[in-house]
Amino acid sequence: MSPRWRMREPDPTILASIARGAGVPEVVAGFLAARGHTDAEAVVEHLRASPMGLHDPFLLPGMKAATERLAGAIRAGETILVHGDYDVDGVTGTALLMRLFRLVGAKAEWHIPNRLVDGYSFGPHSIERAEAVGARVVISVDNGTSAHDVIAALRERGVDTVVTDHHEASPGPLPEATAIVNPKLPSSTYPWRELCGGAVAFKLAWGLARELSGAPKVTPAFKRFLEDAMAYVAIATVCDVVPLLDENRILARAGIRSLEGTRNPGLRAMLAVAGLDDRPLTAEDVSYQIGPRINASGRLGSAQRAVDLLLADDDESARALATELDELNAERREIETAVLAEARAQATDFLDANAHPVFVLAAQGWHQGVVGIVAARLVDEFRRPALVIGLDGETGRGSARTVDGFHVLDAMAGGAEHMLRFGGHAQAAGCEVRADAVDDLRAAVNAKAKEMLGATGGFEEPALAIDADVPFEAMTPQLMREIDRLEPFGQDNASPVFLSRDLRLAEEPREVGREGDHLLLRLRRGTHVLKAMGFRLGERRDELKMGAPIEAVYTPRWNTFRGETSLELVLADFRVPG
Repeated sequence: MSPRWRMREPDPTILASIARGAGVPEVVAGFLAARGHTDAEAVVEHLRASPMGLHDPFLLPGMKAATERLAGAIRAGETILVHGDYDVDGVTGTALLMRLFRLVGAKAEWHIPNRLVDGYSFGPHSIERAEAVGARVVISVDNGTSAHDVIAALRERGVDTVVTDHHEASPGPLPEATAIVNPKLPSSTYPWRELCGGAVAFKLAWGLARELSGAPKVTPAFKRFLEDAMAYVAIATVCDVVPLLDENRILARAGIRSLEGTRNPGLRAMLAVAGLDDRPLTAEDVSYQIGPRINASGRLGSAQRAVDLLLADDDESARALATELDELNAERREIETAVLAEARAQATDFLDANAHPVFVLAAQGWHQGVVGIVAARLVDEFRRPALVIGLDGETGRGSARTVDGFHVLDAMAGGAEHMLRFGGHAQAAGCEVRADAVDDLRAAVNAKAKEMLGATGGFEEPALAIDADVPFEAMTPQLMREIDRLEPFGQDNASPVFLSRDLRLAEEPREVGREGDHLLLRLRRGTHVLKAMGFRLGERRDELKMGAPIEAVYTPRWNTFRGETSLELVLADFRVPG
């Protein structure tokens, strides 16, 4: 069943003001007004997204103490350990800081936990690695704000810790670190709290460059480094799904431009294996092509190869590592497909949404590196929260995803007594659980979910929000170039969704894809014809008839094939009136 269509209805006065004051077409002004923009001057700054709008790194809590300690360590020749996480955010932030330390000739090593052996964030492995390399300072990337025990243990061993993170702090006192650089600390007055972990690491690099330059204006070498490093930040910002507004919009936009022209051998090699070299990039390219390849290494165990690629200094080794990551990503897809098929089959035992508003699925052998992706796929398919657990003997690790408006961590808290540990946030969470406790956990989580849902008893089918009703003949390359000014699209700045009416098929529809599950159309109104791709709409082919009117809801995009770029549409939905 198609989602309910809902037209956004921006204030016509605001729309006109933005169109006039920002000098954009009404379609673009309507999009901006519908997404909450009200002031034409602010819209001009939003569209410009100038790096001059980046906030001073020293506005972040802990920055002064962090940069002073690290500058001292560099000058004294002390070993610094950069401690990241195994996702894109942690990997890119780790590589960014390692490149900075190499630039200044610092003694630096890095460490990222193995997902399958060490678990998430700080742990005994962190202490072991610090001792093994003789570190006097440990810098966390994308973790550490709540790592009281490990930071205390490092302190007892004479090792200082500088935390860079973007997660909420646990209630109570903070760890006794040398510095905690985190825009979400309760004491923070930083103007933008939604930075990702890689961006906080970038801010530390910028602050340290200023400290080592001895002035607010960094040296030319540091300036070049920071401009290049924004490519890492763009990848982290887009893939960590933080709001692409304010400072994140600037970092992502400038970083994507940096990525297009990068001199970094590893990034160049990755663009090549993904088929993205020598063409303009979008946030969608980063999210669907670059991010999964970096993630693949950490998902299947160790992030070693991903970090090695981002730190590669020669084209030959970079090509070899990029190819290896590409192969790992293909392996990850195969594993994901197999686990998804088994999870989907298991879900049929719990299709009664009144009894089981949350899927809690588990099996021996499900790879723990893909359970989060599988949970997300089930949420998309069934419009129901899902907790998917990969069991390995007596214990297992699970990952949960949810629908809009349902706090999955609160639901999981209902089964706290049946988990070894759990954590996360409203949209995504994780846990460790004993294999013999899964049934009890399922019952407890669903009991809590029913309590949370109350009288409604279920989840509403999501509305398909439409930004504007656009005459089909107005959807031209010229308009698309204006829409490009709204990039990068992502969290809280989603791609535009338009409706065009009274269309016809220019030729018979085709089912495409390996399983024939996609729909390829050529839509026309009069002489204006555009190609349209309907992903996962193949089963609806028979609804379309030559000569019958069609109303189409879509997002426009550029498609580059064999060096030729053209405008095409991605169908979100369609209907045949009458």
